[in-house]
This record gives sequence, C-alpha cells and structure tokens, in this order.
Amino acid sequence: MTTIIVAKKAGRAVICADSLASYGGARETSTYIENSDKLVQVDGAFLGPTGPASMQLVLTGYFKDPDVLREFNGPLSIFETVREMHRALCDEYTLNPREDASDPFESSQTEILVCSPAGIFGVYPLRSVQEYTRFYAFGSGAEYAMGAMHAVFEYLDRPEDIAIAGLEAAATFDEGSGLPYTLHSLDLEVSLKRARSHGNRRMNGA
Repeated sequence: MTTIIVAKKAGRAVICADSLASYGGARETSTYIENSDKLVQVDGAFLGPTGPASMQLVLTGYFKDPDVLREFNGPLSIFETVREMHRALCDEYTLNPREDASDPFESSQTEILVCSPAGIFGVYPLRSVQEYTRFYAFGSGAEYAMGAMHAVFEYLDRPEDIAIAGLEAAATFDEGSGLPYTLHSLDLEVSLKRARSHGNRRMNGA
C-alpha cells in the first residue's frame, strides 16, 4: 500500500510519496528497509507508481535503456511512452495484463503519477492520461490526501507545503501509508517561458 501525491502552484510542481511498505500483515518502515524510496527519476521527470511493490523496480530497470521512449511533455507524449512501455511489461517483465474480462484494453496493473517540467499528470491502468491543474493523489491514502490538499490549497503558497499536508493526512489516517516521506520539486516550463517573455518585453521597452 502507498500514497503518492502531486501538486503545483506558483510556477512549481511537486511529487511526494510515503515510505511504508507492507508484506502480508507486516509493516516495513524505512527504519528497517534501505530502499524505501518509491519515486523513480527519468531524466527531468519523476514517476510515482502504485500497485505491485515490484513496479518501482520494473520502471527503474525499463528506463535504464537509453533507447526507450521517455517523453513526459503532455498527455499525448506520456500516452505514447506508456503504450510502448506496456509492450515491454508484457514481453520482458511477464506482466499479467488481465484484470477484468470486460476491459476494452489490457491493463498495465499500475497507476502512475508523473511530475515533469510540463506539469503534473496521472496514468491509469488502461493507459489513459490526465493532466491536473492543482493536485492529485493515488494509492490507499488518496482520499485523505485529497481532502487535506483541498482544505489548504488556497491558504498555502508553496506546492511543497500543500503536498506535505496531504501526505501527513494520509500517514495519519491510512494504515497503508507512513512517514517519513520523499519529495521532489521542480520549476514548470510554462512559468519559465513566461518569465523570459516578460523579461524580453521589459528589455524592449514594452
């Protein structure tokens, strides 16, 4: 079980994850587990998978190949990246792609939150992709995290603080999530472009 969070505000984007793992009825905290970081860095983007515990290792191994597609610039480019990845998950990582016989497509058996300079996104098991305007959460503590972030979004200026509020709520109320957390933040490209454009206008006397 896990909780992964993304948030963006004031030209910055953040991804945050808890560190608790479970094996059967056992809770495995970062005090005893060295590799408790659930986030995967792929060039300038960060991925936060939920689902099977092995998915973090699978993504790390898959994106080590310099020849695989690794575009996270928007919903369409992310879709193409995960569409190509799904084929490898089935062929090379022995993924079982069946969840429900009525599903129109094979399942990738995971949800992934993406934080990149282009924004914050969510990838669903059938590879649909959504772009979020403020924040989102996946995992067992998602409902607690979403409620907390909704409550503080208008009052906090930093996306880091918004994400931490969500993660701490999940760690408090969800038995499958626990502290400490891992957090990464980055500047959004849109904000950087706007800043450069504004600077150019001022230099030109506009």
